[in-house]
Amino acid sequence: MHQRFASPRSYLLMSYRHFVSLPKLLIAFGVFCSVLCLQASGTELKPPTDQAFREYVKKEEQRIQSEVHDPNHFLYIDGLPDSVKTEVFSRLQSGEVIIESMTAGEHQAPVQVPGGLVHHWVAIAFMHGVTADQVLQLSHNYSRYGELYKPDVQDAKVLDREGEHFHVYYRFYRRTIISVVYNAEFDVDYFSPESSKNYSLARSIRIAEVQNPGNPNEKEYPVGKDHGYMWRLNLYSRVVERDGGVYVQLEFLALSRTVPAAFAWMVNPYIRSIPREYLRRYLEQTRAGVSSQ
Repeated sequence: MHQRFASPRSYLLMSYRHFVSLPKLLIAFGVFCSVLCLQASGTELKPPTDQAFREYVKKEEQRIQSEVHDPNHFLYIDGLPDSVKTEVFSRLQSGEVIIESMTAGEHQAPVQVPGGLVHHWVAIAFMHGVTADQVLQLSHNYSRYGELYKPDVQDAKVLDREGEHFHVYYRFYRRTIISVVYNAEFDVDYFSPESSKNYSLARSIRIAEVQNPGNPNEKEYPVGKDHGYMWRLNLYSRVVERDGGVYVQLEFLALSRTVPAAFAWMVNPYIRSIPREYLRRYLEQTRAGVSSQ
């Protein structure tokens, strides 16, 4: 199970939504129709959208570099007020996966850039009785990813490696209301400033949506000229050994197309559910994988 860092505002919004919510069946039908409309219309990643996302990434990577070199703020939760930090660490050690939006409150839309939406989330889990090096070795073992991280990852392999720099291929799969498959390539860099700490920066360099996946006529849409569900994806991990185990943190930073205003109230919750579900599964599957090494 996963929890987020709840605020009084989030509780008020939650109560309000329960009070005024439409019947679930009507909402589900609306989301289904909205997503079908988006699926029927292609879109294109324009240079201003790409540039705005790059600027956002640059700012966030500067923050990340500052934090990973700060012994008192290596994890996102290290910066929480002391009044809540003890409770959060206790929840993590009891097995919870904690997930938080880095861009907006849970009930708000993602941050907008011209022609796109930024999806930025952080998730943290605690894994008892393992070491930071064990998690690092599992991360390097891309040949296991297709089995370990299914169904989100159908295949993964190292295309090239030089030291701790990897060029990696992934075959991603996502099924919710619709099914989407991607061929993606990432540059991944690993850093181990101490034996008890490591972190990685994984940046997509190519994401191609696949048309008719698994069929004889399978082919890729032109990169950046597809349905726009995921144009860019960066993943930033941090691992630190403490308290008889390791804390594993993963930031998910992605770019997608915008949602027409008429559909946004229905589609945005669906869009937000994707990174939350992926992050929860990823950390739970990592916990299982490192325990079975």
